[in-house]
Amino acid sequence: MAPTPLMDYRGVASRSYSCAQVVEEALTRAKASDDLNAFVEIFDTSARAQAARVDAQLAEGKTLPLAGMVVAIKDNLCYKGHRVTAGSKILSGFESLFSATAVERLINAGAVILGRTNCDEFAMGSSSETSFYGPVKNPLDTTKVPGGSSGGSAAVVAAGLCHVALGSDTGGSIRQPAAFTGIVGMKPTYGRISRHGLIAYASSFDQIGPFTHSLEDAALVTQIMAGSDGFDSTCSSRPAPALRAAAPTEKKKFGFFRPTLEHPGLDPEIKEGLLRLFDALRSEGHTVDALDFPYLDQLVPLYYILTTAEASANLARFDGVRFGHRTAEPVDNLEDLMKGSRSEGFGIEVQRRILLGTFVLSSGYYDAYFGKAQKARRVIRDHALDLLQTYDGLLSPTSPHTAFALGRKETDPTVMYLEDVFTVHANITGFPALSLPGGLHSNGLPYGIHITTGPWEEEALFALSATVQNTLKGITA
Repeated sequence: MAPTPLMDYRGVASRSYSCAQVVEEALTRAKASDDLNAFVEIFDTSARAQAARVDAQLAEGKTLPLAGMVVAIKDNLCYKGHRVTAGSKILSGFESLFSATAVERLINAGAVILGRTNCDEFAMGSSSETSFYGPVKNPLDTTKVPGGSSGGSAAVVAAGLCHVALGSDTGGSIRQPAAFTGIVGMKPTYGRISRHGLIAYASSFDQIGPFTHSLEDAALVTQIMAGSDGFDSTCSSRPAPALRAAAPTEKKKFGFFRPTLEHPGLDPEIKEGLLRLFDALRSEGHTVDALDFPYLDQLVPLYYILTTAEASANLARFDGVRFGHRTAEPVDNLEDLMKGSRSEGFGIEVQRRILLGTFVLSSGYYDAYFGKAQKARRVIRDHALDLLQTYDGLLSPTSPHTAFALGRKETDPTVMYLEDVFTVHANITGFPALSLPGGLHSNGLPYGIHITTGPWEEEALFALSATVQNTLKGITA
């Protein structure tokens, strides 16, 4: 059964109730849901102070588009005066000196930051089990994972503890948890939202995006976070678009990669649900074509070559010297200090990816692995751009299956990497993508429908998502 929704933040702007009342309800709910392990920390004092400030601004007649919206942020987003650790021991006790641009823009629009959410360590994982703080539980079934790496953010929205949560998406870390928890998860075009204040995993892949209950809230929050930022040279100078989640009246052309529905790991019920959706879209006059895609099996290896290479460089700054965890073991030199601090501070999965990244960047292997992967990335992007000259959007499952059991052990760690098989395409290309709740499996858990459009086409993405959502309602009615 779905949790009772939190008080609607729109009632604050209409003065039906105060922002302080909404925040108090959210704080009460968050503290009562401690068993989910979704929050790493709840910001009682600052949340109440923000609520009071919003109420005062509204009393003065100020217009705030997000007045009363309660937001949680993933534990890799900086918030001035608050701790941030990226789910890792290596940053235990670290307090941020500044706020991420995306967080700052939400606060300026009237949102209240409730707390920081649990996640896979340095966003490396697909189950939210690699965190230093322990695993997150799926609020729909606490024996299951909520997905990863932004599982805590997905869980707090799905559990009705806040209106919106921010996550980061490097290979599917917003969209896969959204599918596992039955909510909306959106990754914008790379460069649409500033990454300033996001602790980097892989800088050319990472993007900040929202978890919400509705397309309307996702569009609103994305619009407010978007736009140029002098602190991030990779952030686009394009004006932030006016986003709305309204289905267009004209008929659209959708494509889907045939190999995704033929993938041996795809749950038969999810495949059947996709085929029903395609038939329903066609019956409404839309085009849905099967497309050949020869690169599906190359996507995940390509992704892990490039992202681990970037991670090995990004995580070099966590050395136990300037900030964060430092080994207490006696050492004789700086190298031993760094080795000891990093061995104690980083978890196994993070160490594994750093080592892999260091290998593919090493002398003699750079051209064979990293160089070829960069060229392959361009091939895949060009292929997708060519397709999206003909089609308005691409459809697929978000994940091959529904949420799996907590503590599922794999003797081969690369099995978990295949969780990204349907989502990573959007990160390799840098295109915007969104996961919609697609329906319920016979096991009672939700699955997601994944929609991708061309770069900088967030307006089209929300419009197509509204079309698909309306069609899904007709199927389940």
